[in-house]
Amino acid sequence: MPVLDYEPLVLAPRAGAPAPLTPIQQEVLALKRQRNAVILAHNYQVEAIQQVADYVGDSLGLSYQAQAAQADVILFCGVHFMAETAKIVNPGRTVLLPDLAAGCSLSDSCPAERLAAYRAAHPEVYVVAYINCSAGEKALSDVICTSGNAVKIVRRVPADREILFVPDQNLGQWVAQQTGRPMRLWPGSCYAHVQFTVRALEKVRAKFPHAPVVAHPECVQAVRDLADEVCSTELMVKFAKETPANEIIVLTESGMLHRLRREVPTKTFIAGPTDTCACNDCRFMKMNTIEKVRDALQNLSPVIEVPEPTRTAALVPIQRMLDWSKG
Repeated sequence: MPVLDYEPLVLAPRAGAPAPLTPIQQEVLALKRQRNAVILAHNYQVEAIQQVADYVGDSLGLSYQAQAAQADVILFCGVHFMAETAKIVNPGRTVLLPDLAAGCSLSDSCPAERLAAYRAAHPEVYVVAYINCSAGEKALSDVICTSGNAVKIVRRVPADREILFVPDQNLGQWVAQQTGRPMRLWPGSCYAHVQFTVRALEKVRAKFPHAPVVAHPECVQAVRDLADEVCSTELMVKFAKETPANEIIVLTESGMLHRLRREVPTKTFIAGPTDTCACNDCRFMKMNTIEKVRDALQNLSPVIEVPEPTRTAALVPIQRMLDWSKG
């Protein structure tokens, strides 16, 4: 399939003050106060949601925020496994997800029953699970990690244990390269991140020859190898602030560009294209809308529930991650 002839999505430096909030965003903020809620949003959410969130960040930062939340309600704007994590670490709060159908192809690639069968057949393995997995998968794991702390977490695993890394094989491969630690890799991947290709990257680089490329480790190795920096979304903000370049090509889900532009308003951000489109949206992340955020706060639903035996089992590896990340 030939690369389509399209113009890349470019977010130029922001001039002046941000646009005022819309009536529906104002309604969301009023409902938030009425419900004594906190709004947590992942970096991949649409801009309208990011603008009303109390905290916008990656999975690690969101986990800390969810655990520390004192509000009655946590409205989690992300995908299902993220809202589950909030309920696991803070069970006394009501956790809402704007759209229950906001799932994750990566999480789906490692059903809990298949992981349980693997563990039964290979009881010697130490399971490091990327946070992009269900509560059931977390309950079967020894420690959780995020893309931001995966290298640090793997380095803490006892040297005499063989590691099974689930469910993202691309992140696992990158971590193995960074740590020198051989690992068994579960054959899963993020459908959005594997759509970045070498030829699409080369095309956008031809248009912006002086722009460094920052890529998420969920990308395939051929793409990672061409990047100037491979890192989590949180570290992308740090990279953008520190690089002397005024234009940056970003290879991750397109919602990240909104946060980058908000926090580094003087620079230009170019969305990494795929072979068929100018930017890369995750269809699951984009199922959440500002209207659904409003409705969730109005109706106090959809509510996320995690069975208590699963929750308590899943909390152990999550807490281990949070503790190891601080050390």
